[in-house]
Amino acid sequence: MNKKIVVGLARLLVISLCWSVPVSRAQEQSAAETKAPTSESSIDAYRLDFVVSEMEDGKKINSRQYSMNLNANDGNGLKIGTRIPVEAEQGKFQYVDVGTNLRAHLKDHANGMELQVGAEISNFAVPEATRTCGVNTPPLIRQMQINASTLAVIGKPMVVGSVDDPNSKRQFQLEVTVTRLR
Repeated sequence: MNKKIVVGLARLLVISLCWSVPVSRAQEQSAAETKAPTSESSIDAYRLDFVVSEMEDGKKINSRQYSMNLNANDGNGLKIGTRIPVEAEQGKFQYVDVGTNLRAHLKDHANGMELQVGAEISNFAVPEATRTCGVNTPPLIRQMQINASTLAVIGKPMVVGSVDDPNSKRQFQLEVTVTRLR
């Protein structure tokens, strides 16, 4: 009888050891994941300064500046504009966003920092163009979109995209400067 008790206790001891090792390893991994970043795994922060320039015959006639802070291996965006109601059906309206929408993502790359940028810029066409069909004509909206992916040159402005306006001699350029924050 004493032999049965000793064998049973030995089995319980082995089973409890088998259960406790994976649980303690999982707890150690969980604790390691929640620790604050050390200097070896610190987060690099950057400021992105955007300039959207409108050019005509090679001369800058207008520019807008936008900025955002961004961590490496992260994405951010900013959106400025107006929601315009446009009648879709009798008495029912659909809202259209008009303005500027910028998105950026910085990613560590073997050759430096990979920068992915998306810009959507829309505004109202000239007032004369909205009067082509009558008094209650929905607004005419001009849109430009630039999506780019490149290696960031830290501290120097880069033109990441440009588009020509098909209805005029104007060109729009998107320039970005990536600055490392301390």
